Amino acid sequence: MDMVIGEVLAGKVTGITKFGAFVTVAPGKSGLVHISEIASTYVNDVREHLTEGQDVTVKIIGVDQTGRLNLSIKAATEAAKEPVHQRSPQKQHEDAREPSFEDKLKRFMHDSDSKISDLKKHPDKKGARRRGR
Repeated sequence: MDMVIGEVLAGKVTGITKFGAFVTVAPGKSGLVHISEIASTYVNDVREHLTEGQDVTVKIIGVDQTGRLNLSIKAATEAAKEPVHQRSPQKQHEDAREPSFEDKLKRFMHDSDSKISDLKKHPDKKGARRRGR
């Protein structure tokens, strides 16, 4: 069975660890739902949200070189809530496009410059003493 990123599947929780849960989505195919991908709220303990043997809906968010699946319950839930029929196919394609590395870098540099200028305008009194001003 070929697994495609973005595919939403039904699965069963087969194991729980402190960093996430293992979910079987097909015979012989399982993946990890990282703790950050379990719910849209903060998850301190995986066992508060999932139990072994529980049926869940997951979305494939990644496949590594060895074929291991990275899964998300949060993304599958959000995808189910989104009304797809109201958006045009062109708009769906634009939304699915991930920003390029250059776009991400430009955004990071802009945010970084903004934070640095704010720090220079409003120096922290403790920080100023530490630097010997």
